[in-house]
Amino acid sequence: MRPGLEVAEIFRAAGPAWRSEQRGHLGLAQLKVMSAIEQCRSAALGGHVLRCSACEEPQTSYNSCRNRHCPKCQGSAALRWLADRQADLLPVPYFHVVFTLPAPIAAIGYYNKPLVYGLLFDIAAEVLRTIAADPKHLGARIGATLVLHTWGSALTHHPHVHGIVPGGGLALDSDRWVRCRPGFFLPVRVLSRLFRRRFLEALTQAHDAGEMRFFGEHAELADPASFRQWLVPLRSCEWVVYAKRPFAGPEQVLAYLSRYTHRVAISNSRLIGFDDRGVTFRWKDYRAKGRTRYKTMTLAAGEFIRRFLLHVLPAGFHRIRHYGLLANAGRRQNLALARELLNAPAPPLAESDQASAASAPPTFVCRHCGAPMIVIQMLPRPRHIRAPPAAAP
Repeated sequence: MRPGLEVAEIFRAAGPAWRSEQRGHLGLAQLKVMSAIEQCRSAALGGHVLRCSACEEPQTSYNSCRNRHCPKCQGSAALRWLADRQADLLPVPYFHVVFTLPAPIAAIGYYNKPLVYGLLFDIAAEVLRTIAADPKHLGARIGATLVLHTWGSALTHHPHVHGIVPGGGLALDSDRWVRCRPGFFLPVRVLSRLFRRRFLEALTQAHDAGEMRFFGEHAELADPASFRQWLVPLRSCEWVVYAKRPFAGPEQVLAYLSRYTHRVAISNSRLIGFDDRGVTFRWKDYRAKGRTRYKTMTLAAGEFIRRFLLHVLPAGFHRIRHYGLLANAGRRQNLALARELLNAPAPPLAESDQASAASAPPTFVCRHCGAPMIVIQMLPRPRHIRAPPAAAP
């Protein structure tokens, strides 16, 4: 049976010609992502020769690129991250809140990714904590885990953050746990209005400080007067903030996180075909209803690559962040206090390193009988001969 189509195959087949066409228009980060995905689990990265400990069937396994944009490398990373987060769950309902940037801001955000994406994170968290701390609403200090997605289902640039929030928080004097009303977290309309006001204020401050860049049709926005005029309609349009129904329990929270935290712009499972017409994939049209939401789209190979690379994040940019009670600085103490106030048992202590290693599943498993595989030979990465630098004229 032929394995399914992969993004790597499309990059290997159409990438060289497309890179040549786009020479001078691609950033180093985008080129690195393309190279990593093309080489992932191939002889270019080296690997191992294995032998089954039971049936002695040989197998060759090549190394992964481990790039966070690679569709093949996120499964194991998600499992490791979830194992670390399991001890952080509280026995309370969890809510899912989404903050989305309007299309005009998303357009200028593409050229100002560190700034705009960072503001999206910080202001969404600030708004959640501010409204939750208001005695008219919850009157508590809350925590939140925010995950950045920059894509729509059709690979368009659509930056938004998914927030996973415990249904309640510590009272402002930390003497009790304040619970949300059943099935209700915070008023979405209030969140939306404050999010809009705070984001536009922060964007104006960044522009005044000269921290933003503009190109093409937006080049005139470098002028302060033009930028303020451009912001006027954004002060009155609706900014999409919505809350989904609460999760049924901690297990559902983990299942959700496993799908969202390490997701990339498009998974290999959504790819249908690749031929002379282009790349065909499944997508979800959220404006339609029922089964008609699920459609297929065909893009020219170059356009598919371009849309995929729209979502390459700046180097060192964290796409999963924790705020409030869940912030790294005080998470352990805050969760311990919350469990005490909820009369909930503490999570079981982590096993020792030796016990964990003994109980861990084998790294390589035989595809025929399921027995552990033994590494019998290492395959080093091939060394590429580099030409000497060109002499100065």
